[in-house]
Amino acid sequence: MSDYDSFLDEVTEEVRRDRMIGFLRRNAIWIAAAVILIVGGASAWEWRKAQARAEAEARGAALWAALEAEDPAAQAAALDGIDMAGSGDGAALLALHRAAIATQADDREAAVAALREVAGRADVSPALRDVARLKLVGAGHGIVDAEERLDILQQLTAEGHALRALALEQQALIRLEQGDVPGAVADFRAIGEDPRAGADVRDRAQRLVVVLGGDEVREDG
Repeated sequence: MSDYDSFLDEVTEEVRRDRMIGFLRRNAIWIAAAVILIVGGASAWEWRKAQARAEAEARGAALWAALEAEDPAAQAAALDGIDMAGSGDGAALLALHRAAIATQADDREAAVAALREVAGRADVSPALRDVARLKLVGAGHGIVDAEERLDILQQLTAEGHALRALALEQQALIRLEQGDVPGAVADFRAIGEDPRAGADVRDRAQRLVVVLGGDEVREDG
C-alpha cells in the first residue's frame, strides 16, 4: 500500500471518528436517558422478582407452620392469618386446606363454605375447581340438597374426565341416599368399566355391587 493510500485511510478513519463524536455530542442527553431507562428498568424488574419471591417464601413458611400446629383449631387460626388475596390458585389451595381442617374438626358447614368459594372462583384453574366440587359433594351430605349435589357431579361424571370414577362413587352414594338401588349399582358398575379408575375405588365399587345384590338387580332389569 502506498503512502498516499495510507494517508487516505487515516483521513477516512478520522472523519468517521469526528462524525461519531458529533453524533454522540448531539444526542448525549437522549443516549444517557436511554441507558438510565434500560438500567433502571432492569433494576426494577429484579426488585419486583425478589419481592415476589420473598412474599412467596413467607407464605410458604406460614402455611407450613399452620399445618404443623397441634390441633385443627390452631391450624385454622393460623391459616386465617395468611394473606393469599388475589393469588388465584394459591388462594384456592389455602381454602382447600381450610376445608380439610374444618372437616377434620367436624365443622362441615365451614368446609362447605370454603369449598363453595373455590368452586365459584373464575380465577382458579378448572382442575382445582373440579376438586373443590367433588369435595363439596362429599362434605355436603345433610347440608347440601341431594339434587344440587347430583347437579354438581354431572360435569365430573362425563366420559374421560380425570375425576369420573370418584364422581360416580359419590353419585352412587347419593342414589342410595334417595333409595335408588338400581341407579347406584349402575354407577358402581360404570366405575369397574372405567379404565382410568384407580384400583382402590374399583375394588370398593365391586364389593358394593355384591353387597347390593348387583346380579339380582341386573336380572330384574
